[in-house]
Amino acid sequence: MHELCHIKEISDPGSKGFKFAEQSVFAVHLRGEIYVYRNSCPHLGIELNWQEDQFLDYDDSLIQCTTHGALFIIENGHCVAGPCMGKALEPIPFHVTNGMIVLRTLD
Repeated sequence: MHELCHIKEISDPGSKGFKFAEQSVFAVHLRGEIYVYRNSCPHLGIELNWQEDQFLDYDDSLIQCTTHGALFIIENGHCVAGPCMGKALEPIPFHVTNGMIVLRTLD
C-alpha cells in the first residue's frame, strides 16, 4: 500500500502526480470525489503531463494528454477526443482513510 497525500493537498478541481519506483500515477479531485489513474496515455504509453501536477485541460473539465491532445472523462478515464478514441486510462484501486488517499496495489 502507498499513501499518496491528503485530499486537501489537491485543489478541487485539480490534479497531482506521484511516482513510486518506476510507476507513475496521478489523482484528480473533482466535486469532492477522487479518481486515480496510471500516468500512461493509451495511445503511446507515455506520461500525460509535461508540467508537474498538470493533468487537466484549460477549464479543468477533462484529463488531457499534453503530447497529442487526447481528452479523457475524469470520472471514468474514457477517451472522448484524440488518437486513442474509444480507449481508456487505467484506473488504480484506492481508498480514502482519514482523508489520506491510499493505493491498494501498484503493479
